[in-house]
Amino acid sequence: MDHNKEQEKLHTDLLTLNMGPQHPATHGVLRVEIKTDSEVVAHAKPHLGYLHRCMEKHSENLDYRGVIPFTDRLDYLASMSMEWGYALAVEKMLGTEVPKRAEYVRIIIAELQRVASHLMFFGTYAIDLGAFSPFLYAFQDRETILRIFEEVSGARLLYNYVWIGGVWNDLSDDHLRRIDKFVDEMEENMKKYHNLVGMNKIFRARTANVGVISKEMAFDYGATGPVLRGSGVEWDLRKERPYGIYDQFDFDVITGKGEMGTLGDCWDRYHVRVLEIYESIKIIRQALEGIEEGPVMGKVPKIIKVPAGEIYMRTECPRGELGYHLISDGGKTPYRLKVKSSCFTHVSMLPDMAPGQLIADFVASIGSIDIVLGEVDR
Repeated sequence: MDHNKEQEKLHTDLLTLNMGPQHPATHGVLRVEIKTDSEVVAHAKPHLGYLHRCMEKHSENLDYRGVIPFTDRLDYLASMSMEWGYALAVEKMLGTEVPKRAEYVRIIIAELQRVASHLMFFGTYAIDLGAFSPFLYAFQDRETILRIFEEVSGARLLYNYVWIGGVWNDLSDDHLRRIDKFVDEMEENMKKYHNLVGMNKIFRARTANVGVISKEMAFDYGATGPVLRGSGVEWDLRKERPYGIYDQFDFDVITGKGEMGTLGDCWDRYHVRVLEIYESIKIIRQALEGIEEGPVMGKVPKIIKVPAGEIYMRTECPRGELGYHLISDGGKTPYRLKVKSSCFTHVSMLPDMAPGQLIADFVASIGSIDIVLGEVDR
């Protein structure tokens, strides 16, 4: 009895730990200040800004074409998707008509980019949870995509490929044949990879019922992409607000089902991305069948002057919705360019996700939202 009274008088403090800014679990230069009670996380506070580059302000001093390489550096694991959204915003304001072949090429490239991005998630998430081999498998397939991107754009990571009015370079017949072969192989490989990782007993124990994001929480924070769909919400801009020629393609919107635990847990977000690879393959196959001969660049003036006005253009990127708010005063450069990042939104959910989790589970939660800090900080 006396001993218990002594314990009640004992004053204890939470231990403050810094996860990052250089930490493998934060997937970039992110510092998360966590307060722990033994192994249990009591609070988490993300600190941003380590990769801030003033991209939006820089854009006010560049002509419209010159902004494209800067958009590459937002989500540098999905640069093609970053470029496309910006190009669409400018094209809408200019009233530019994009050639049909260029539309097909954009679809093929964007879906290959989605596959490459989800493979990156698959590999690095397995590493987060202690498995190394899946990372090597994922990178082997991702390399095939990067090789094709390198051949058509001249670069492996930051492409400057999707231009205002079309794309910089056409896909050759050889590229189309190799892409066709790749999607066949990828479809088979992904089945093996999912059995290896997603159905693994340890992986399920580490991800099921962990880091649950309810529908209400996802709506409250404005989550998008696989994070939102992992919570069971059927929302995909390619279906709900089609851009490009997505309305001509047949594919399903994948949502979490709570198959291994609670709806909206880490396993659901993992599984949504795995199944989305199959949907991307479905879209690519349809695009390969429908692609037609023709130019890949529309008529765009040498010096682009966008009519005064503003537009908000959003696209479905691998990590969620990316929005560009572009304001023009009629000059040669954007008057304002603001970017709405899904990764920024998802990072802001961490303080709500963390309390009560074990530190190891918090690592799994961070990995499951799949952030890229280049898009968060800009």
